[in-house]
Amino acid sequence: MDLEELAGGLPEGAVLTDPDVLASYRQDWARDPDAGTPLAVVRATCTADVQAVLRWATRHGVPVVPRGAGSSLSGGSTAVDGGITLSMERMRMVEIDPVTRVAVAQPGAFNAEVKAAAAVHGLWYPPDPSSFEICSIGGNAATNAGGLCCVKYGVTTDYVLGMEVVLADGTALRLGGPRLKDVAGLSLLKLFVGSEGTLGVITELTLRLLPAPPPACTLVATFASVEAAADAVVAITATLRPSMLELMDNGSINAVEDLVRMGLDRTAGALLLARSDAPGGASATEIDAMAASCRAAGAVEVFTTADAEEGEAFAVARRAAFPAMERLGTLLLEDVGVPVPSLPALVHGIREIAAERDTHIVVVAHAGDGNTHPIIAYPPGDAEAEKRARIAFGEVMDLALRLGGTITGEHGVGRLKAPWLPDQLGPDVMALTRRIKDALDPDGILNPGVVLSAQDRPAY
Repeated sequence: MDLEELAGGLPEGAVLTDPDVLASYRQDWARDPDAGTPLAVVRATCTADVQAVLRWATRHGVPVVPRGAGSSLSGGSTAVDGGITLSMERMRMVEIDPVTRVAVAQPGAFNAEVKAAAAVHGLWYPPDPSSFEICSIGGNAATNAGGLCCVKYGVTTDYVLGMEVVLADGTALRLGGPRLKDVAGLSLLKLFVGSEGTLGVITELTLRLLPAPPPACTLVATFASVEAAADAVVAITATLRPSMLELMDNGSINAVEDLVRMGLDRTAGALLLARSDAPGGASATEIDAMAASCRAAGAVEVFTTADAEEGEAFAVARRAAFPAMERLGTLLLEDVGVPVPSLPALVHGIREIAAERDTHIVVVAHAGDGNTHPIIAYPPGDAEAEKRARIAFGEVMDLALRLGGTITGEHGVGRLKAPWLPDQLGPDVMALTRRIKDALDPDGILNPGVVLSAQDRPAY
């Protein structure tokens, strides 16, 4: 393949072929064992660079995998053999318009950088994945990422007002803009949010900002069982809209306590972390109502605080769940979601799957919107344990679907969940999805194997 031709249309040093460099771009955080080795890594600096790569790739029939910070949890930026990994890590510009209340950001900027730039003007970008300090805003848009405060404030798509996106043939489109209301034409902007790099490569985002919320009141409640905590979630959300409502089971509590050492109750069956940022005294009133729901569901202990720093310490502990679990072995990460009333049945079913498959599964959850993260851990190099874990991985998704849920609430389908997508969408919707993909990427070069793949389930 003529990489000199590719390099000739890009800034000096943009095309990387060193084997050690290529190896470092093979996997994302999901660590897909089937990751390929790219032909080259291209580090783009602007939209024109992305156009040049895609035009070259289309001419030569070379697959292109867009990549942000590599924090994908579903294999969405896993490299493919002989392809180009198109890294957006150098595209980091963030500009704030405080009058219009929008941020214009390149895709490589971290979520935390957008938040920090907005905060200078007393503004706030709400979507907050647990990995907000290390995940890119382009990746957030590509997966329609969620986070801890999305129970009240919504997910990434609710804040994307506009974008620049490059199609497979190199055509650059501008969609939307700094307007809060715009219904002219088809909603193409929303088509690309959550498309996981399969329809185009996002090179710029216009994001809606909000005034910074007031300091929040926080509740922490412990329960004898995860089912009781889930019952409390159902009761709370029946009458209130917390700004955060997170669940941790005993396994995740202990893993996090091993890491952060902040005195979490290791004997608790589950912990709920709730917040209210309602203005004035309303936040204390809401927290009191949440506390009453927790006690009615059998809470062992309920603690509340209006101290923002004290409350944030618990949020930091919740965000530490994934890195804490890494110490327990090789991980398979889920993010199944169900309607909130089905949350107790979901967490109970996950416990049964773990017992039946003799597999270690801990659960953390954005419980307020029914989005759970069952995290499966097994000893590295243990083939039998891995087999059981992968069976459990599929069974958790099957369980969520039986409960009227989804195989992914915020991480995306990626490569790891693509075989289960037809079970959720059905043949007609899958066929329509393929028609859209074929229309925008007729040669199938954009992120092949993500979302659309062989429909047959892996045989374990």
